[in-house]
Amino acid sequence: MTADHTAPAGPVIYVDADACPVKAEAVKVGERHEMLVVFVSNGGLRPSRDPLVRHVVVPGTPDAADDWIVEEANANDIAITADVPLAARLVEKGLHVLGPTGRPFTPETIGMAVAMRDLKQDLRESGAIKGYNPGFTARDRSAFLQALDRTVRLALRLKD
Repeated sequence: MTADHTAPAGPVIYVDADACPVKAEAVKVGERHEMLVVFVSNGGLRPSRDPLVRHVVVPGTPDAADDWIVEEANANDIAITADVPLAARLVEKGLHVLGPTGRPFTPETIGMAVAMRDLKQDLRESGAIKGYNPGFTARDRSAFLQALDRTVRLALRLKD
């Protein structure tokens, strides 16, 4: 993303948007705090008229959205993703990273998250477990809203 003089200074919320169930919640919190929200996807998202919402469409190649977010985001920005390898890259870069259920990925927790992801992938590939993810609930949505609001407040405090 190139410099945009209409964007507010301060942290930006980046959303790995292709399968994100909390896009509306990210916009709601972003608007409340007057923060830029950037949705990054391979396409298929409806454009927004909100000046604080940007859509970036990347090629449909594997990891294109991930690579774009890692390239553009800065330390103290916020990222929303369920993609554990992307979360690890962003945590390493100094971002505040949340999963769509509000689960924070931090320097202290990312190693275990990567290990669990790899273990589950191995178990799925061997047929030991099925590849079903639990459904997204109203409780998950509420937890996400609370976690994002806390994270935004932290990022804004650290900005100063």
